[in-house]
Amino acid sequence: MAPASKADRKAALDVASWMFNVVTSVGIIMVNKALMATHGYGFATTLTGLHFTATTIMTVVLRCLGYVQPSHLPVPDLIKFVVFANLSIVGMNVSLMWNSVGFYQIAKLCMIPVSCFLEVLFDKVRYSRDTKLSILVVLIGVAVCTITDVSVNARGLIAATIAVWSTALQQYYVHFLQRKYSLGSFNLLGHTAPVQAASLLLLGPFVDYWLTGQRVDTFDYNIIAVFFIILSCIIAIGTNLSQFICIGRFTAVSFQVLGHMKTILVLVLGFFLFGREGLNLHVVLGMILAVAGMIWYGNASSKPGGKERRSYSMPSGKSQKDGLLAESGQLDEKV
Repeated sequence: MAPASKADRKAALDVASWMFNVVTSVGIIMVNKALMATHGYGFATTLTGLHFTATTIMTVVLRCLGYVQPSHLPVPDLIKFVVFANLSIVGMNVSLMWNSVGFYQIAKLCMIPVSCFLEVLFDKVRYSRDTKLSILVVLIGVAVCTITDVSVNARGLIAATIAVWSTALQQYYVHFLQRKYSLGSFNLLGHTAPVQAASLLLLGPFVDYWLTGQRVDTFDYNIIAVFFIILSCIIAIGTNLSQFICIGRFTAVSFQVLGHMKTILVLVLGFFLFGREGLNLHVVLGMILAVAGMIWYGNASSKPGGKERRSYSMPSGKSQKDGLLAESGQLDEKV
């Protein structure tokens, strides 16, 4: 009975983690869409800096209250993570500006095979045939319902390549650092969020001016716009935390594959909230195919041999570190 109860508890926590990420991610997309499309706040990089500032405040408060224990993350690893994360943010914004929406979506889909490559290369992961086919079905389904016009140019291709690889490396590094240094999601955020906040707030206004031709300080910060900015920052705390929790509990590939459920939900909510223009049969069929692929992936990857590591090198004192990791994850489970 005990093993079954433990497995049931893990399954419930897994589902809760995914729901936490889906709800916060879809929520922040809807809020940011209203902020940028309706109120004209196009400073995405600076806004992300504010998001990490709010996340930093959350981690500091929890550390002062004793909920987050002191931990260590070497400076070289911290710098590498922040470089990957900030390149991902800026790269995605530049890719969206320089590419057509269709090619931008193709670039986002490329993150899954790149993440698979990183896991095969560094973690010696082996995927079963069903797992590979299920990933392919998800890619086809999301492509059918999101890709429209596709045009490619040299600088757009370079920006998309940087965005894809930096995002995949950042997400892989989340899982890697949590395992290597026995860090819970709050601990890792406590190390990375302040550095990201400082760097993005410092560079963000210049990047946004380059992208939009407008200055952050000249924007009309009326009450409604400020309300949406604050709301976006509050939701971003949950989005950042849930991303670290999900990748820590699973892997970057699973986060990418099942994360496309957010793409489907955003499309559905967009049709209901902002009009049904663009909703047609092939979009609906693409959604159905993508969801079916996600269900297949969840089933195939959970079977024996569906997705397994042939070898995984851990630092010395593995059993002790595993105990610390389990302890540091208790706060994640409580969330």
